[in-house]
Amino acid sequence: MRDNKLIEMRVFKLVVETGGFTAAAHALGSSQPFISQTITNMERRLGVHLLHRSTRGQRLTEEGEQFLAACTRILDDIENAEAAITSAKEDTSGDLRVSAPLAFGLDQIVPRLPHYLAENPRLNLHLALTDSLANLIEDNVDVAIRMGKLTDSSLKSRKLCDLQRIVVAAPAYLASRGEPRTPEALDDHNCLMWEGSQSHLNRWPFTVAGQRIHLPVRGNFRSTSGQTLFELCVAGVGIMRLGNHLALPAIDKGILVPLLSAYQARDETAFHAVFLPERELLPRIRGFVDYLVETFRVPPWEARDLS
Repeated sequence: MRDNKLIEMRVFKLVVETGGFTAAAHALGSSQPFISQTITNMERRLGVHLLHRSTRGQRLTEEGEQFLAACTRILDDIENAEAAITSAKEDTSGDLRVSAPLAFGLDQIVPRLPHYLAENPRLNLHLALTDSLANLIEDNVDVAIRMGKLTDSSLKSRKLCDLQRIVVAAPAYLASRGEPRTPEALDDHNCLMWEGSQSHLNRWPFTVAGQRIHLPVRGNFRSTSGQTLFELCVAGVGIMRLGNHLALPAIDKGILVPLLSAYQARDETAFHAVFLPERELLPRIRGFVDYLVETFRVPPWEARDLS
């Protein structure tokens, strides 16, 4: 049976440090009900109230003060113990649970796993490919690869590489619908769009007369999957704003054509590996993150051979 005591301690400590359940949920990238239920379960098991709750917030009980000091000491001891053993034992054995976006995972992560697993034969790697945002605590994920801007949180992160999106379409689409010459001309075109939590990406940035604008686009197809949007773009269904890790190789092969290059806006976003701070020094986590950082130090799609 899974023992959640350390997770409960971490959640409790963060509730106190951030001042509330909602703030703690935001810091962990979790949900407020999960934070609340975690504290309730812990209080029920201990048989005491750790927090006085009121409409103005919550404050520690006497028992809560004592338990907070114990939690802080225990979590610090764990970090120190891991740091001490890491220098003597660089074994990347055990279970490693990784989450990555579907398209980036299939295109860039999966092809590199055979080599990494061969170099680390005692590692058991569990990979989840999803465009949904993985919750490291609730989903029991060790390392999550995230694209875009990171929200403020208590998670540790390491940047892998920059993320730039490019407006593209297939030659078949352009042959039937023509090429938009300005961003405003996209109103007359079918644009492939994100659904759900990624729908903010349906406002495409452009640079017009030196100014950055965000243009809402529209079209007859939406999906929560970037891989699906990419495949429909290649099939000539519509225009897409596509990550350069897929766009540049497809342009080189002639299966996609870049559009509106004169209006290209620079994305201030990136790919990151994120993980819980107390797990940073675990060899299996640190080793995998180091491998990703080194792999994408020069992004493969930028170092491609154009000869």
